[in-house]
Amino acid sequence: MAGLYFHIPFCRRICAYCDFFRSAELKWLPAAVQAMHTEMDEQRDFLCDSNIRTIYFGGGTPSLVEPSQVQLLIDHAARLWDCSQVGEITLEANPDDITPEYVEALRSTDVNRVSLGVQSFDDEELRFMNRRHSAADAVAAVRRLQDAGIENITIDLIFGVDGFGEQVLERSLAQALELDVQHVSAYHLTIEQNTAFHRRLERGQMRIVAEEQSEREYALVHRRLTEAGYEHYEVSNFAREGYRAQHNSSYWHGEEYLGIGTGAHSFNGRVRRWSQQPVAEYIAERRYEEELLSEQDHRNEWVMTALRCAEGIDLEAFESRFGAVAKEQILQAAKLWIAQGDVVVSERRMRIPTERFLISDAVIESLFEV
Repeated sequence: MAGLYFHIPFCRRICAYCDFFRSAELKWLPAAVQAMHTEMDEQRDFLCDSNIRTIYFGGGTPSLVEPSQVQLLIDHAARLWDCSQVGEITLEANPDDITPEYVEALRSTDVNRVSLGVQSFDDEELRFMNRRHSAADAVAAVRRLQDAGIENITIDLIFGVDGFGEQVLERSLAQALELDVQHVSAYHLTIEQNTAFHRRLERGQMRIVAEEQSEREYALVHRRLTEAGYEHYEVSNFAREGYRAQHNSSYWHGEEYLGIGTGAHSFNGRVRRWSQQPVAEYIAERRYEEELLSEQDHRNEWVMTALRCAEGIDLEAFESRFGAVAKEQILQAAKLWIAQGDVVVSERRMRIPTERFLISDAVIESLFEV
């Protein structure tokens, strides 16, 4: 089974932390959507598996696209691939786009999951991030979707923001729990180059939060959400039973996916491919960069994606794919982490305890084959 991803690279306003591929030139939006239809036709044979299991509209701000246009993309996909087993169709949205009219139109589409970019329920923190909605807008958006019968809602939260500590985070978590959404993604802020936050950092106008503060905030997120019954199933993701993110999980499990739109990535089990064209160039003609994954690349990606998830590495499957020597090597490389309790080996699995996920990057990097 494979995933289909549509990248809508347009935003009305660029957030202070964002380094995703995006554009504020909304004049190109209609032509870019039409080019996505053309690209689907051009790339219909890229996937080895033509059975689509999930569809995801990400960005940017997909809620800038009219729901009727979203449905046309879904319908076009169904003419090219087998979409009869699609169980999850997700649309990312900004809270201020979720008007009564938009929700009414969305109900007539096949979209059955909405991902809201809330980031915080604190107005001051939202202004600091240059978000274009308020906390009240976010609450209203969730309620509006729930009242319309949307039964699978996920919200994004950001923590580890300079000047906004555990008290602000606690209030955001409390509001999320009160709304009783099915899924929460909680990301620690990373300050990337070519963002407003990075420029502020260089000017001395903000700081990277201390490691101890990061650990306290991460522990708070983990504790509050798991105590409320959410499963901490991936480094940054928490779900009610039965509501794990199916599309994102396919990335973590090494499944195929096709990305449509400039800024999107694709993977068919052998080749990783992406486009980073300016929107006007993408509309005229689509060009790609790609890499053929080596055996070492496959092994390292297996380690990286598996250890980001609660289940960890299936050692029997790892040995079957890469051999007994590779399995022994990875167990030897993990010995120090195991001794410290940062990695647990039990029966056929090696995993990072969910409460220690904050150090997952360090663990994973140490286990890479170089």
